[in-house]
Amino acid sequence: MNHVLDNPAWSALISGNKSFVNGNDTVKYFAREVSPFVALKDNSAENFLILYNLIESDRTVLLVSPAQIELPNQWNLLQCISGLQMVYEGDILPLETVPELVPLTDAHIPQMLALIKLTNPGPFAERTIDFGHYYGIFDSGKLVAMTGQRLHAFEYAEVSAVCTHPGHLGKGYARRLIINQINRIKAAGETPFLHVRHDNDRAVKVYKDLGFKKRTAIYYYVMKKAEGK
Repeated sequence: MNHVLDNPAWSALISGNKSFVNGNDTVKYFAREVSPFVALKDNSAENFLILYNLIESDRTVLLVSPAQIELPNQWNLLQCISGLQMVYEGDILPLETVPELVPLTDAHIPQMLALIKLTNPGPFAERTIDFGHYYGIFDSGKLVAMTGQRLHAFEYAEVSAVCTHPGHLGKGYARRLIINQINRIKAAGETPFLHVRHDNDRAVKVYKDLGFKKRTAIYYYVMKKAEGK
């Protein structure tokens, strides 16, 4: 690993997200109610076996790699998602005052989960909110857009769960929420980054227009333990 973002979940679990850590010195993971991410210090057969012995048999997990890998046969590959890792190295941006951004709390979790189910921006569980810094936009009391933070890898903070209700697209809500995250992260002396599917052209354009630049390709391995292996 040449850069902390080459293995973002591992880097997060040994630094900014270490309060969430489960596992040992070479294999780490989040509780399932927080995030499906698992992380290996390196993608060795030994570490895949350790992970196999640590993870519940009914759990679907997510491994991130900047290079394509072949999973050992004790793992079933459910899906491999090709994405981009993008980093923002610009300045703080002007932030409009409307619409109002509302800090999201546990009381908003049902609406957050409903919006995630509708828009499918990526994995989000009952306690993903514990990563912190979630903000939303409401229309007539209904959550219609939100974003927050996920992985916190040393000086890099990930902007995540960027989603807008289909009935409210084109209003600039995502842009406003992302700028809020950029400015918050920059004010803390850190660098924003994010992950996006390579074929999500609409989102990639928004991120590029805001100043995010592609750092590397990234691959998400959605996997589950193979029975009897």
